Amino acid sequence: MSWAGKILRVNLTAGTVKSEPLNSNWARAYIGSRGLAAKYLTTEVNPKVDPLSPDNKIYFTTGPLTGTMASTGGRYTVSTKSPLTGAIACSNSGGYWGAELKMAGWDMVAIEGKSAKPVYLYINDDVAELRDASHLWGKSVFETEGTLKKSLQDPLTRVCSIGKAGENGVLFAAVVNDLHRAAGRSGVGTVMGSKNLKAIAVRGTKGVGNIRDPKAFMKVTFEKKKILAENAVTGQGLPTYGTQVLMNVINEVGALPTRNHKNNQFEGAKDISAEAMATPRPTDGKKPLVTNQACFGCTIACGRIQTIDKDHFTVQNKPQYWGASGGLEYEAAWALGAANGVNDLDALQYANVICNEEGIDPISFGATVGAVMELYEMGVLTKEQLGIEAPFGSARALAFFADETVNGRGFGKEIGQGSKRLTAKFGHPELSMSSKGQEFPAYDGRGIQGIGLAYATSNRGGCHLRGYTIASEVLGIPVKTDPLEHEGKPELVKAFQDATAAFDSSGLCVFTTFAWGLADLAPQMQAACDAEYTTEELEKIGERIWNMEREFNNAAGFTKADDSLPKRLLTEPATSGPTKGKVNELAKMLPKYYEVRGWDPEGRPTAKTKERLGL
Repeated sequence: MSWAGKILRVNLTAGTVKSEPLNSNWARAYIGSRGLAAKYLTTEVNPKVDPLSPDNKIYFTTGPLTGTMASTGGRYTVSTKSPLTGAIACSNSGGYWGAELKMAGWDMVAIEGKSAKPVYLYINDDVAELRDASHLWGKSVFETEGTLKKSLQDPLTRVCSIGKAGENGVLFAAVVNDLHRAAGRSGVGTVMGSKNLKAIAVRGTKGVGNIRDPKAFMKVTFEKKKILAENAVTGQGLPTYGTQVLMNVINEVGALPTRNHKNNQFEGAKDISAEAMATPRPTDGKKPLVTNQACFGCTIACGRIQTIDKDHFTVQNKPQYWGASGGLEYEAAWALGAANGVNDLDALQYANVICNEEGIDPISFGATVGAVMELYEMGVLTKEQLGIEAPFGSARALAFFADETVNGRGFGKEIGQGSKRLTAKFGHPELSMSSKGQEFPAYDGRGIQGIGLAYATSNRGGCHLRGYTIASEVLGIPVKTDPLEHEGKPELVKAFQDATAAFDSSGLCVFTTFAWGLADLAPQMQAACDAEYTTEELEKIGERIWNMEREFNNAAGFTKADDSLPKRLLTEPATSGPTKGKVNELAKMLPKYYEVRGWDPEGRPTAKTKERLGL
């Protein structure tokens, strides 16, 4: 089997670090990573726990294919109860950290309690210990990683950590690894900070050598890599342009949320697109995009490395930002750009680097700034309150707010609470473009009906990665469906949500699903693990994970009323393009979604459904 077979249990209150055997029955039933962590979390954590109390727990979990030769086998998840939403949180990251943990011989690190002082966890194969991190507290992610690698005298050590945002209680703080890969959403870094845990440094030299049938695994992974290489999206689009390839595409179909979803097309989209990143700047003649980059074991390489013009106002007197760094991906470029009406590519990259450096989710940050700019234009917020003039389109305000938010200064403290709390505080809760308190990503639910339903029903709040119906509704993968049609979308959303849960749990990247289906994952799982993972079984496991997460949320106090969208998406028609005049038809889709899920009319899994899924 390709599980390591053990987890590391860390009690920060007691200062203890212990090894315990993996629950193999749970591993077979929930695979690993997202599913396995959800099983431990829902078993060990009270759904009504205060997310920032010592009683909440946080799990860093690999999948059975993490660290193997399967393409994209570098993923891990960070799972906890979210301080941003109060719902179950599971945030996925790539890079190299997850594979390193697996190669050190651990499937999971379970963190509980709270340390009396800042600490970091050091893991070197079987050796694991808590160490003082007082010298790291207050340092950025970049500084923390560099300091630890130097002090440990091993440049191959992999580090995940929080920046000042996680220390200061920004509710959408991220856990960042390998400098610019992140478990970015839902405030997982906030929970880490609340426990006084600054970082986890890992060195693994064991490898992953316990594959059930190595020859069969090598053969099938080679075959599946060929499919990825020959696919137009995973073999050409993503390597060449990264996820930013979507900016102009989504804008043209009339589904690019603009100026806090007031509009659905952005006139400046071309200025912040993948094509713009690959075009020399008129100011210095250099292309912003330096190169692409791959995570561990990845044959797609969608990551971007990017620079900022040294004379740009954001970095003019900040030489530390003149070098190349993690570049813009589509969701970040949208949230920092179109969501605020900003078309200054260098300003977007500056804000993106700040998000990486101090560890915050650029989607929630940018979307919250969009709400702030709308409130400013309404006259609800003033320059005196904000510290700067902040109309839509202000690149200076965007950069200013990035610095203020990560450092917990001035109005940045309000932005750091997320758009739901901020808009409610200033009397306009309807301006929070979120579901369950988590901000929407870069697709307008009016112009793409299925993604609107996916936002409303996502177990972790507004999210595209829990059921990426964009693949079908816009890109025609695996089949083309009409984005403006609501009929059939409940079935589509359920299928995407369940399949994604299985892929997330395997330890592979969801981007493989542009070319693969569960029928491609199944033989890789079969060859690696000592369990019969057919396509049908993986579908059922994905559904089991989804329902288990839903049960946790229901027990935490969420109801049918939380499967909602903002009034703007339901009553204010899209303003331009092919989607003009459309609103999201959630009221027509939700009852059918509950039905196909096997839930009662209030959105609760029925006894029959739970019995069928073994819950």
